[in-house]
Amino acid sequence: MLHAHHESVRPHLLEGGFGLEKESLRIDGGGFLALGSCDFGDDGHIVRDFSENQVEVNTPVNPTPAAAIASLEHYNASVQRTLAALPERELLWPFSNPPYILSERDIPIAEFPEEEAAKTAYREYLSDRYGRYKMAFSGIHLNYSFADSLLRADFALAGRDDFDTYRDDLYVRLAENCVTWGWILTAVMAASPVMDSSYVEKGKIGGDLFQGLATVRCSELGYWNFFAPVLDYTSAATYADSIQSYVDDGMLRYPSELYYPIRLKGFGPYSLDSLKEGVSHIELRMVDLNPLVRAGIDERDVLFSQLFLVWAASTEGPRLTAKDQVQAVQNFKNAAHFDLKTVKIVMPDGSAHSVVKSAKKVIDRMEEFYADFGEEVASCLAFQRRKFDEPETRYAWKIREKFGQGFVARGLQLARQRQREYLGE
Repeated sequence: MLHAHHESVRPHLLEGGFGLEKESLRIDGGGFLALGSCDFGDDGHIVRDFSENQVEVNTPVNPTPAAAIASLEHYNASVQRTLAALPERELLWPFSNPPYILSERDIPIAEFPEEEAAKTAYREYLSDRYGRYKMAFSGIHLNYSFADSLLRADFALAGRDDFDTYRDDLYVRLAENCVTWGWILTAVMAASPVMDSSYVEKGKIGGDLFQGLATVRCSELGYWNFFAPVLDYTSAATYADSIQSYVDDGMLRYPSELYYPIRLKGFGPYSLDSLKEGVSHIELRMVDLNPLVRAGIDERDVLFSQLFLVWAASTEGPRLTAKDQVQAVQNFKNAAHFDLKTVKIVMPDGSAHSVVKSAKKVIDRMEEFYADFGEEVASCLAFQRRKFDEPETRYAWKIREKFGQGFVARGLQLARQRQREYLGE
C-alpha cells in the first residue's frame, strides 16, 4: 500500500489522471428512442455503445476533476450541436433509466463496418443473453490512474526491485480494497430511482415506476452476471487468469462480459493479455448519470472518487475469501437501495451495520486521513457525509421528488433545457 504519510509521498497523493466515459440515449421530441443512425464524424471521442442510439463520450486523460468535467462538457456540447442540427431534431436523454420503450426494436444493435464484425457479434450475444432492455441503461465509467510522480516516490520506499511489478501489485490490492469498501461510491452517486412502466411491461408507456431503489442499473435488477464472481487478487496475472477461468468454464463468453463495479485496465484496448503486461488504471463502473447537473456528473463526486481511491490504496484492507467476495456483491446491491437505513453492509470480519452507519464510518476514516489537505477536500467529504445524515440531500431523493410523477414528460423538459444550455439559446 502507499506510504501515504511519508514526506516524500504525501505531497503527490492527489496527483493522477481522470478519464470519463459517458453513455446517453438519443431520443426524439416525443420521449421515444431515436431510430436510425447519427453521424458524429471522425472524432474518436464520440462513439456508440451497445445500441445505435446510445452515444458514448470518452474524454482524454485529465489532471484534475475540474479539467475532466470541462472536457466532458466540451464533448457533450459537440453531441448536442449535432443532434440539434438534424433534419428532425433529437435530444439527449439525461437519465440512466431509459424513457419510453415500445419493444426491443427500439434498441437496435450499433452498426459497424465489416472489418469490425466482432463488435456486432458481441452485441448480438449480449442481446440474446441479457436482453436489450437491460442494455438500455446508461451511466458513466470513471477511470483513474496514479501519477508517475506519486508511484515513483512511493516505489523508492517500497524496497521492491521492479517498478512495473510494484505498480501492478498496488493496483491489484487497490481493486481488492474497492471490493471491500467500494459500495460507498454506489451509494453517493445513485441517481436513478424512477423509470417508465414500459421497461417492465412491454409497450405500457407513461406509467411512473419506483421499486425502492436509488439506482436500478446498480441494483439486483441491473448490470450483474448470473453468478457472483470470485477473483484472485494475488497479482495482475492471477487476477486476469481468474477472469479467464469464467470464460473457460462457459460462464462468460468474453472477458468484457464480466459486469462488476470495479475493473482493472491495461495499457491499450481492454484485454486480459494487455492487463498481464501491465496495469494502467482502475475503472469505476457504478456511476449513474446525474440529471441534476449539466455535465451528468458532479465535480465533487469525481473528487470524492479520487479521495476514496487514494485512501483505499493507502489502507491495509482485509484479504478476501470467496465467501467475502460473494458477500461484497450483495453489499454493492444493498447500497443501491433507496432507504439506506433498512439494508446492511456485512464486512469481512462479520460485523454488520446499515449502509448509513457503515458509510459514515468510512468517511470518518477518510476525514482523519485527509485532515491536513485543506478546505476543498474537507468540504467534499462533508458534502458526501450529508447524504447519509440528511437523506433528502441524496440525488435519488431529489430526483424522485422532482421527476417521480410524469417521469418521461418532465425528463423531456429537462432534455430540451439542457440542449438549450449547450447551444446558448
